[in-house]
Amino acid sequence: MNLQAKLAKLEEVKAACKTASPARERITALFDEGTFTELDGFVACGNEGVGVITGYGSIDGSIVYAFSQDVSVCGGAVSKAHAEKIAKVYDLAVKNGAPVVAIFDSNGAKVSEGQEVLASYQKILAMSQNLSGVVPQIAVVAGSCVGINAMMAASADITVMAEDAALYLSDMNGDTSAKAAAEKGVVSLVEKDALAAVAKAKELIGVLPLNNLELAPISEGAEGTPAAIDDTTASEELIKAVCDAESVIELKASFANHVSTALASVGGSTVGVVSVKGKLCANCSAKAASFVRFCDSFNLPVITFVDTEGFCGCTAPDAAAALTAAYADATCAKVTVYTGKAIGAACMAFGTADVKLAWPTAVISALAPATAVEFFWHDRLKGVEDTAAARKALEEEYMDTEASAFSAANASMVDDIIAPDATRGALITALDALASKRVQRLAKKHSC
Repeated sequence: MNLQAKLAKLEEVKAACKTASPARERITALFDEGTFTELDGFVACGNEGVGVITGYGSIDGSIVYAFSQDVSVCGGAVSKAHAEKIAKVYDLAVKNGAPVVAIFDSNGAKVSEGQEVLASYQKILAMSQNLSGVVPQIAVVAGSCVGINAMMAASADITVMAEDAALYLSDMNGDTSAKAAAEKGVVSLVEKDALAAVAKAKELIGVLPLNNLELAPISEGAEGTPAAIDDTTASEELIKAVCDAESVIELKASFANHVSTALASVGGSTVGVVSVKGKLCANCSAKAASFVRFCDSFNLPVITFVDTEGFCGCTAPDAAAALTAAYADATCAKVTVYTGKAIGAACMAFGTADVKLAWPTAVISALAPATAVEFFWHDRLKGVEDTAAARKALEEEYMDTEASAFSAANASMVDDIIAPDATRGALITALDALASKRVQRLAKKHSC
């Protein structure tokens, strides 16, 4: 067979391997137009395909690796060949320091392969975990995501799920919907369909650093329409007011709603934002701690807005300790803004910041004002006819004096007191000052 015949055969085989499918449409849509290069396109399992498309391309000019499971081929069943294709994606990603986008749509493992497929699953699970904190991993749940696939999707840095997709570990009789997954904090974002979820993954890659040694992309950082903000402003509105226009991507909005977490840009630089408004339960603590660890992995500055009366009575000490440890252990730039109350242990949890700012209305205290009055000023209630009114007046006095932002500044608990409408400018100044922050930690494998 001569060269021309071989080339004709090549085109014929390529065409057969590149059958149109939702999986191919998704992975092609992920990348900049015309940049997707397929890997192992000729791999087959007997006379069948392997139910996954793998390759790389560019997003905003940067190389990204991806795989897209194809449920139209053997139900997207994960076989040894399927897993080996995914393993190559992880291997190339770690060698090149490039992000990975995993698009899940599979009905599970190819059980006819028995132990072989389990060994292959173990390999890709280990490789995925080895990449954690090294390069960003974005999971897109585009259809069925079952068993070990569900474990992989849930362990990604950010998980985006289509509204009509299903995610479950073993019990398909339970609620497998995107809504349920979002309310449990398993997924970060829910989009209307698979292509919208892929588009969101592409947007996320565009604002994150390529790996833990790179800087995040710098944008123009246009200021939005100035909004009046004060101590009654909702978390979502506060975040939008201080961040660059149209830059806020809120994560896990349906989970633990006393804490808001978002990726955004301030002055053109990507940051992580945590806004606490209300008492902290165990889920709130876990949500904030996980987000801070993610930001620290990729050296994204963390801005925290604090307005909390402390931890709920239902919050176990280990949950509070995990939150405190996440902040204390993070070496990224940290700026805390006390916008309202910061009471007790919660005040300490968010206090390990490089720059601490407070609004004039902030209340910063080791004890709740009512408790402090009872402890320290109880004698001032003696002989008072209206005890309730007197106690309330004393609480107000305590907040305006002993627990005020000015008292905290006097004790070096905060570095500056700013007007609410000066918050954006103060944050930009602080982030500029912390841009070259470097910290050396004691040698250790991990923190508890």
